[in-house]
Amino acid sequence: MTAVQLVIVHNHFRPGGVRRVIELATPHLVTHWPEKLRAVVLATGEAPDAAWLSNFRHLLRGTPVQVLVEPAFGYVSEQVADGKALRHRIVNGLTELVGRTSADGCVIWAHNLGLGRNLPLARELTFACHDGHIPLIAHHHDWWFENRWHHFAAMRERGFRTLPAVASAVLTGSSTICHVAINQADATVLEKHFPGLAGWLPNPAESGEPPLARRVQFARDWLRDQLGNDAPVWLLPSRLLRRKNIAEAALLTRWLRPEAWLVTTGGVSSAEEQAYADQMAAAASQHGWRLRLGVLQNGENEKPTVPELMAASEAIVFTSIQEGFGLPYLEAAAARRPLIARSLPNIAPDLAKFGFQFPHCYGEVLVPPDLFDWASERERQVRLFREWKALMPRAAAKLVGTPALLADTTEPRAVPFSRLTLTAQLEVLAQPVEASWTSCAALNPVLRSWRKKAKAMELEPTPWPRSAERWLGGRSYARHFLELVPPLLARAPRVGASQAAQQEFLRKKLGAENLYPLLWTCNP
Repeated sequence: MTAVQLVIVHNHFRPGGVRRVIELATPHLVTHWPEKLRAVVLATGEAPDAAWLSNFRHLLRGTPVQVLVEPAFGYVSEQVADGKALRHRIVNGLTELVGRTSADGCVIWAHNLGLGRNLPLARELTFACHDGHIPLIAHHHDWWFENRWHHFAAMRERGFRTLPAVASAVLTGSSTICHVAINQADATVLEKHFPGLAGWLPNPAESGEPPLARRVQFARDWLRDQLGNDAPVWLLPSRLLRRKNIAEAALLTRWLRPEAWLVTTGGVSSAEEQAYADQMAAAASQHGWRLRLGVLQNGENEKPTVPELMAASEAIVFTSIQEGFGLPYLEAAAARRPLIARSLPNIAPDLAKFGFQFPHCYGEVLVPPDLFDWASERERQVRLFREWKALMPRAAAKLVGTPALLADTTEPRAVPFSRLTLTAQLEVLAQPVEASWTSCAALNPVLRSWRKKAKAMELEPTPWPRSAERWLGGRSYARHFLELVPPLLARAPRVGASQAAQQEFLRKKLGAENLYPLLWTCNP
C-alpha cells in the first residue's frame, strides 16, 4: 500500500471522544506510514476550532494539514436544505474531495458513519469509494440503533424508510471498505459478516508523564476559584450527555464522600441533550448539592486541561451506561487517580485483556422503592417505553426485551438506580443523604468498604500495566490500522452481509440488559 494522503472524514471536530481519538492516533499514523504522507486532509461539516487545529498541525510535525469544510457533511438535523439539495451538495463536496486526492492516491478514514446522523453522506461516500477503488476505513464508534431511535424519523424523512435501506448506507459491503469497531464485542459481529473486511481497533492510549506539578497546582487553584472553597473534588470527565448517567455519579459522591464536589468537565454539545442538562442543573441549585456541571465550558482564556483536572482531583467517577470504548477508565489510570466506575459488559473484557484491574468497579447500584414514587415511576416508564417502541419499525420492535422495572411483577422492589427515569433518580437524590445511604447500604455491600476508604483517602488507583502498550500504544495502533486498509482486489463481501450484520446487532442491542429509560426520550 503506497497511499500518500490520509483523508479524515467526520461530521464535526467538536470536543469529544472521536476528536480525541483522531488527535491521539493521527501523529502515529503519520510517523509509521509505509512512506511519507503528502498531506492529511480533514473533511468536515464545520471548521475546526482554530486552537485545536493549530495544535493538531503541531502534533503532525510538518506534515501538511488541509481542511475541506462542506456544511452538508454535518448532522442532517442541523441542515435546512431539502433531500435533493442536500444530496447535491454532498456529491459536489465529495467530488471536490476526491478530486484533491485521487491523482496521488489516498486512504479515507471516516468516523461514526454508524451513528446515522448523516445517512446521505454515508451512502454517497461509500459509493464514491467503491466506484473510485478508494480504500475506506469505516470507523464505528457509536451506533444509531443503540438507544438512539428518535433519529429514525429523521432517517425516514431523508429517504431511508426501511431497516435494509439504513443498513445499506451504514454497513455497505464492498471490497474497498473495511468496517472497524472500537470494542471486541462489536468487532466480532462485523468480522462474522464481513470476513477479511472488518476488524477491531481499540482506541489509542498511553500512560505518559503526569502533568507538571505547577500545572496541577494551577488546576487546584482554578477549581477552588470556580467552586468557592477547598473541598475535595471528584471529577466526571465527560460532556453533559444522558448516557453518562450523571445523577448516579452524584449519588455515589454524596454517599461515599459527602463533603466532596462532583465536577463534570464538558458542556452540552447537541440540542437534544439540553433538557437533561437543564434539569440536572436546576435540581442541584434547588437542593444545594455540591454539583458543578460543565466546568470547562465557559469562555475563560486560561483553563486547565482535562488531564490536569484529573491529577488535581481526589478521585475520578465514571457512571456511564453506554460506551463504545471507555477512554476515561484509561485516563484515570494514566492520571494515577482512584476510579469509581460502572463495569460495562461490552468493554470490561477488553480492559481486562489490556491488563487493567480496576479495584472500585461495580455492576449496579440498587435502591429500594421507598426512596421514590414507585407507582408514578412505573406508570411513567410504561408510557415512555410504549412511545419509544413506537419509533421503531415493527421488525425491530419485536426484538425489544422487557425493562427491569416493568419485568415480572407490579410489586415494588429494589431496582438498579440506572434503570430509573431522571425524574425518579432526582427523587432519590433529593432524600437526605444519610437516610438514603442507610436504606441502600445493605443492598450495596461493596460500597460500605469504599466509603471507609474514601473517608480515609485510601481509595486505590489503577496502575498502568506493561501489557497495555502492546494493545494501545501508538506504534501498535498504526500497525493495526495499516493492516486493516482493504486491498483493492479483496474478495467482495457476501450478498446480504449489510442486513445480516445489522439484524444481529439489533438482537443484541435491544436486549433487556441494554434498556435504560434515560435514553428513551430527549425530554426527561
